Amino acid sequence: METVLLPKSYSAKSMRIGLVFLLSLVLVTNGLCQGSDLALTGAKIYPSPSEPAIDNGTVVVHDGQILAVGPASTIKIPRTATVMNCQGLTITAGFWNSHVHVFTPGLIDARDTSAKELNAQLETMFNRWGFTTVFDISSVLDNTLALRSRIESGELRGPRILTVGEPIWTIEPVYARDFLAKNHISTAHIQTPEQAVALVRDHAAKGANGIKLFTGSYQGQGKVALLPVAVAKAAVEEAHRHGLPVFAHPQNVDGVEVAISNGVDVLAHTVPQSPPWTPDFILRLQRAHLALIPTLTLFDFEARKENDSDSEREAWIAKMVAELRAYSQAGGEILFGTDIGYIDHYDTTMEFTLMSQAGMNYRDILASLTTNPARRFAHSDRTGRIAKGADADLVVLNADPAQDITAFAKVHDTIRKGNFIYQEQ
Repeated sequence: METVLLPKSYSAKSMRIGLVFLLSLVLVTNGLCQGSDLALTGAKIYPSPSEPAIDNGTVVVHDGQILAVGPASTIKIPRTATVMNCQGLTITAGFWNSHVHVFTPGLIDARDTSAKELNAQLETMFNRWGFTTVFDISSVLDNTLALRSRIESGELRGPRILTVGEPIWTIEPVYARDFLAKNHISTAHIQTPEQAVALVRDHAAKGANGIKLFTGSYQGQGKVALLPVAVAKAAVEEAHRHGLPVFAHPQNVDGVEVAISNGVDVLAHTVPQSPPWTPDFILRLQRAHLALIPTLTLFDFEARKENDSDSEREAWIAKMVAELRAYSQAGGEILFGTDIGYIDHYDTTMEFTLMSQAGMNYRDILASLTTNPARRFAHSDRTGRIAKGADADLVVLNADPAQDITAFAKVHDTIRKGNFIYQEQ
């Protein structure tokens, strides 16, 4: 195949209609260039959060992997490569969203829903926002595995999906009951350590990638059902025997205590029913090696759903921002996550804005999107950085997040293993 210079000017975003352009766009959009070379040229490239940016850089992709990355003057582009002019754009490693749910009406019947419908939902939720890997942390395991299988077969355009399947709880939270009943979904109420171990073994055998504990399950009117310590301990120990990370939904400070004392790996949220985080409390979180997923937009969503006043909503969000600020500034590990699938606010702009208000700079936020989750979930050999030999999971942004933190939400293209799963039109 001859080298093709796509006649779309990315910097000016002008459109020149022609036969070559249309043919090239169709080939790339439908993944028909898989196995061929791709060169993204002229971009500002952030290879990782800790490395210097490369101005006027080039990334070369071969067979779904990074073949080369560096200043344009140092990179030899293969003769057969499809060349894309990315002048004026910014490239980072593909984003992780470490808190999603495969629970939307568009995804809940993944075996039987048409590819067209599923692709539309995957684009709206994930691809459009630069996510090349997502961690689903509560869903129907068999359904999520079916969706993952259809993506991995190439039938669907979507991110890499890691999943915990059904969570461990003594009783489901009040806000989930109507949804579960409406969709005829039944989940186990785990009461004993033996039941917890059995669930973990079942999920591990089926292909789950983690386990989720509701260490605190909200029951309404300020009441929280705590997961018994013996159940949490048994679940965590069995999960770790299978090499699976454990997430906790804490809800209140007592739920956090259950997580700390039993070896949980990740807090799935900041904690709404918690006093201000003191240095001593933060030190205990760090000594427990807990990562934190802030999900700050969730609290705006919940406040609006409850018709709280603007002042009440802003105070609630400010409290969550303060928790993130305290943990991040103390050096705690932060993982980006949004709780989409439970909330339907897919636009990530607010999350990045609130993370910035918590004192996180663009490199901190980029780490939460890339290197932190890749390392935490043992994928750093393949993802999280733009480096030779890594998977070609890339995000092309319309602007530079060093200049505007909301640029992380201004996605031009999402590329997973060398294939476009989203292109801005």
